[in-house]
Amino acid sequence: MLVDGLGNPLDFILTGGEVGDNLQAIPLLTEIEAGEVLADRGYDSDEPIDFIENVVGATATIPPKKNRLVKREIDYYKYKERHLVECFIGKIKNFRRVFSRFDKYAKRFLSFIHFASICIWLK
Repeated sequence: MLVDGLGNPLDFILTGGEVGDNLQAIPLLTEIEAGEVLADRGYDSDEPIDFIENVVGATATIPPKKNRLVKREIDYYKYKERHLVECFIGKIKNFRRVFSRFDKYAKRFLSFIHFASICIWLK
């Protein structure tokens, strides 16, 4: 999930429950312009960080994992703004069809996530 600086949704990629989020970082960030990208520890690996800093041209504000040998310095004051993604997830779960996942097919579920996002944008 990708949100802007105000917590409004920009893009989604739906994956299976067993797939890690780290694989979706680069496809989500390919066509954006940003000065800074905030993400949680799940995205702390060399490939997404290099992509953010070299291709997107943004600062990667991602805290280092506990097992990383060389810890990177980040601005934890700016990192506090990552809560906007969590707040959006809370908003989207107000739609019963999203939190209970009635849809059998992923395409229909993603379509309703887009519909719910439009409703949130229009509020």
